Amino acid sequence: MIPSYYEFLNSVKIISGFKALEHIPSELQNLGGKRPLLITNDFLIKIGLVKTVLDAFGQCDITIGAIYDSVPPDSSVKVVNEASKIYRENKCDSIIAVGGGSVIDTAKGLSILITEDTDDLIKFMGAEILTKKRAVPFIVIPTTAGTGSEVTLVAVIANPERNVKMEFVSYNLLPDVAVLDPRMTKSLPPKMTASTGMDALTHAIEAYTCIQKNPLSDAYAFAAIKIIGENIISAVEDGENEIVRLAMANASLMAGAAFSNSMVGMVHAIGHACGGVSHIPHGDAMNILLPYCMEYNIEAVGDLYGEILLPLCGVEVYASTPKDERGKKCIEAVRQLQIKLRNLSGLTLSLKEAGVKEKDLPNIANTALNDGALIMNPKEADFNDIMEILKEAY
Repeated sequence: MIPSYYEFLNSVKIISGFKALEHIPSELQNLGGKRPLLITNDFLIKIGLVKTVLDAFGQCDITIGAIYDSVPPDSSVKVVNEASKIYRENKCDSIIAVGGGSVIDTAKGLSILITEDTDDLIKFMGAEILTKKRAVPFIVIPTTAGTGSEVTLVAVIANPERNVKMEFVSYNLLPDVAVLDPRMTKSLPPKMTASTGMDALTHAIEAYTCIQKNPLSDAYAFAAIKIIGENIISAVEDGENEIVRLAMANASLMAGAAFSNSMVGMVHAIGHACGGVSHIPHGDAMNILLPYCMEYNIEAVGDLYGEILLPLCGVEVYASTPKDERGKKCIEAVRQLQIKLRNLSGLTLSLKEAGVKEKDLPNIANTALNDGALIMNPKEADFNDIMEILKEAY
C-alpha cells in the first residue's frame, strides 16, 4: 500500500567497481577540493589500505593536507574536535573518509563543525538542527560492508560524559560521493565480515518493517536482503573474492539508503543503548538483538517478515512455506544464518558473550526508551518489554 505521504532522498553520487578508487581525484576536483583532510584509523594505515587510496591519486594537482588516523571503534565528541583542530591548522578544504562507520561518523561530525563554524558539536544533536547546507566537499570510501553510513543522513557519536551515543540527523550530513571498491574490504577478517554483514541485514529488515517505510525504501531494502542472502556466507568463507566483496558493499549501501529514508526500529534503539552503556560493537549488538526483536514484532509485521523470506531464502523455500508460516520461517532463517556464521567465523550470539554485564540491563533498557528509533518500531514497547528482550538475548 502506498502511504498517504512520504519523502525519499539519496543525493550521494555512487561510484562502484574494481577500479573505483582511481575516480576520486577527478571527483574531488569537480567539487572544488584541492587540499583534503583524510580521516581514518591507524589499523587501516598499518594494513596498507590508506596507501592503496593514496596511490590511486597518481600524479594529480591534489595535495593531502593532513591525515587524522586516531579514530577509535566508537567515535566521540573529543575525537571530532581533534579532527577539527587538525583540519583548521593544516588549512584543509575538503574531507575524505576512509574507514567504517566510526570513521565516517567522525567525518560527518567534522563537517558540522566546519559548516556551522563552531566548536560545540553537542548543540546540533537531534533531527534537522543544522542551519546551513554543508560547505565542505566530502567523499567517503567505506572499508566495511555493514553500516551504510556512506549514504545515510545519520551520524552516531558518543558523549562519554553522559554515557550515551548521540544521534545527528540531517540531509546536510549526506556525503557528495561514495566510492565502493572491493580492494577496501578484502582484508576484512571473517568475524567482522559476518558482523557487519548482519548489521546491513538488520538495516534492511528494519527499514522494510518500520512505520515510516515507503515504496522506494522497500525496493532498496528488498534488494539488499537478496544480495546479502546470496553472498554473506561466501564473503566469510572467501574474503579474497572481489565479486562477492563488491556485492556485499553494494548491499550495505542499499540498506543504508533504505533506512536513511524509512528510519529503523527497536533493534537499533536497544543496540544503541548497549553501545552507549556497555561499549559493545554496533554490528554485534545488531546481530544479537535482531531475531529477538523480530519475535517481539511478529504480531505487528508478520506478513512483512513473510514477504522478505523470498529474497532471504529464495523461491523454493518461499513457495514451499505456507503463507501464514512465512513470518516465523523468516525469523528461523535469520537464526540459522547466525549459526552458520558462528561456525564459520565465531560470530558473537549473546549479550553476555559480547561483554554486557547483567547488572547493566536495566540501565540499557531505560536508555533505549529514550532512543528516537523506538518511535518508528511497528509495535510499542515499554521498559518491561525491553527488559524481557534483553534477558532473552543475554
